[in-house]
Amino acid sequence: MKLRKVTAASAAVFALALTATACGGGGDKDSGSSSSGGGGDKIKIGIKYDQPGLGQKTPQGYAGFDVDVATYVAKKLGYDEKQIEWKESKSADRETMLQRGDVEFIAATYSITPEREEKVDFAGPYLLAHQDVLIRADDDKIKSPEDLNSAKLCSVTGSTSAQNVKDKLAPKAQLQPYPTYSACLPGLQNGAVDALTTDDSILAGYAAQDQFKGKFKLAGFKMTNENYGIGVKKGSDLKAKINDALEAMVADGSWEKAVDANFGPANYNNEPAPKIGDIKS
Repeated sequence: MKLRKVTAASAAVFALALTATACGGGGDKDSGSSSSGGGGDKIKIGIKYDQPGLGQKTPQGYAGFDVDVATYVAKKLGYDEKQIEWKESKSADRETMLQRGDVEFIAATYSITPEREEKVDFAGPYLLAHQDVLIRADDDKIKSPEDLNSAKLCSVTGSTSAQNVKDKLAPKAQLQPYPTYSACLPGLQNGAVDALTTDDSILAGYAAQDQFKGKFKLAGFKMTNENYGIGVKKGSDLKAKINDALEAMVADGSWEKAVDANFGPANYNNEPAPKIGDIKS
């Protein structure tokens, strides 16, 4: 058996190949250099999977305003839609997911609060929402939060929204327990409950679903300010880059288009796009 003579040129090629392999050229194990924006094979982004109009996993893929914002930001960071790996980010898991590095950033109705800012950093805000109530479209009795004193208010397990209304605004409201917001909607439609309360953006997303179009309306009470931000790991240089992307999204009209596409059917009277760093208390 003859041995081939190794020339200097072939040795050089072999050495280059080894170097490329050692550097991890091509592989999906992680997000590459995504922490500095672009250049990796994938970027992992956290969203909600169960909030129509904001973040929802469907048989056709992922949809909602948060998904549109996150997709736009990822593109500005150097990733196309096929390079995004979506991760479900439940409310209780968001800080931990960022701290562990499970995702690069999270866009999931993530309200900026002082308590959360101790654990993670936020880009944005990119949407100013408010706690509101959803009522039937033909309801002309509930015109103020005080009118909820004579109403049956859907109370979702694990949510404090309805209890806050009862404690601070309508002490005689009758709280009706339901497991999820989705479960409240048929009850609201058939009169088992009179109102459902949470962030107006979330309510608009539910009301915009095909089966509920024209059946509900937002009361427009604006009981709290909810500043939605994009969460990143504490100290991440992604914060500044995401802020730049959010400003570009507003400037080129993509932000307004995303609002209309996801909330339009609910006649959501949204606030204008907030300025970066402008947190409404």
